[in-house]
Amino acid sequence: MRLHILGICGTFMGSLAQLAKQQGHRVSGSDAGVYPPMSDQLEAAGISLSEGFDPANIPADTELVIIGNALSRGNPSVEYVLERGIPYMSGPQWLGQFVLQGRWVLAVAGTHGKTTTSSMLAWILEYAGMQPGFLIGGVPQNFSVSARLGGSPFFVIEADEYDTAFFDKRSKFVHYQPRTLVLNNLEFDHADIFPDLAAIERQFHHLLRTVPANGQIILPDNEAALERVLTMGCWSPVQRFGQTAAADWQWQLDSADASAFRVRSVDGQYDVRVEWQLTGLHNVSNAVAALVAARHVGVTPEIAAAALSQFASVKRRMERVGEHAGIQVYDDFAHHPTAIATTLAGARARLLKEQPQGRLLAVLEPRSNTMKLGVHKAELAASVDAADIAFWFQPDNIQWSLAEVAAASRQPGHSFTDHAALVSAVLAEARAGDRIVVMSNGSFAGMPRKLLAALQESVHE
Repeated sequence: MRLHILGICGTFMGSLAQLAKQQGHRVSGSDAGVYPPMSDQLEAAGISLSEGFDPANIPADTELVIIGNALSRGNPSVEYVLERGIPYMSGPQWLGQFVLQGRWVLAVAGTHGKTTTSSMLAWILEYAGMQPGFLIGGVPQNFSVSARLGGSPFFVIEADEYDTAFFDKRSKFVHYQPRTLVLNNLEFDHADIFPDLAAIERQFHHLLRTVPANGQIILPDNEAALERVLTMGCWSPVQRFGQTAAADWQWQLDSADASAFRVRSVDGQYDVRVEWQLTGLHNVSNAVAALVAARHVGVTPEIAAAALSQFASVKRRMERVGEHAGIQVYDDFAHHPTAIATTLAGARARLLKEQPQGRLLAVLEPRSNTMKLGVHKAELAASVDAADIAFWFQPDNIQWSLAEVAAASRQPGHSFTDHAALVSAVLAEARAGDRIVVMSNGSFAGMPRKLLAALQESVHE
């Protein structure tokens, strides 16, 4: 079948395109913004990309158009599809009908950690020889691609609560019908779609309605919002993990920077230790969730722990871009205050262990739709407490002032509206032993690599 995908360079739609190509479909797509790593993956897969939404980009022999949720009425390609009566559907609907039907779906939902936990889970199953399929909103470095069909019934999917399409306002994840469901956490986000946290909780309740009675729901033991979701109705066994006596799976740190930890089952059957390269309590929680989910499909915790010890993280999740003159540069996707805070706390712990005299420099571009509306503005200043200095970039779509956030920070803060000025300021501050963490959920004009290049061209040798 000839498929054309509108909005193909989003992480979800680009991954879906690769699955369709693997199924033997002829796939093309168009988008308004094309940038790595997704554009590189699509080109490597032999998928034709067109810049912009000119209807001429839709091949004349297209049999089905898959429309991304970023597109709405008024888009020239959308209007063309509707006027010509070309068959269309959403990405999640296509995935549910043509990839996930008949498979054992392991879904990872929640506000934070979906990409990393999905990557961990897929890698554990791969390490165990189960050849899972997966679709992940990022590029797991153990695989180098964000999606594949796999060679077994098992399929791991990052289950996003964002709306499905302009013609389907349900959350994407209601199309997936998981048998194993991880709920990492739940906070208010996507303020452009949901009026409040209760509205998101209602969508998670709809997700729970799709899990069969012989499935399993896995969640942390200290998330009030998730407990409220369970009280709306739960028809599947529940496994909780955490650090309290009430948890079915309990974990504890073996090192201050979270590079080693233990996981025990409350029944005493399992007690395993993980040593790995990641940092932060949030990643330990992600790992335990993945371990418990893998146990549901038959992978022993001993095998899961061995797999996690070889987990290579995800691109743009504390990804080390490079080093020059003793200064390391990292790229990270964090954009919600909670994610920013936990990521920087993990980076701080690792820095104290490896370079106690070094400093943590945070370079941030808050640009999500939720940030655009100013919903988390009051929480941003405290989110960088673990950094020594914060450099804030004011994107065009933010109408409120990041200078106020910089001024309110407990740590020295600076705000910028020009990329070159930002690079110059970071360059002037950085010194040997420092770690620069660049955080944005967009391209940020290639800021991590710009900073590394500027360091390499500088006189600090």
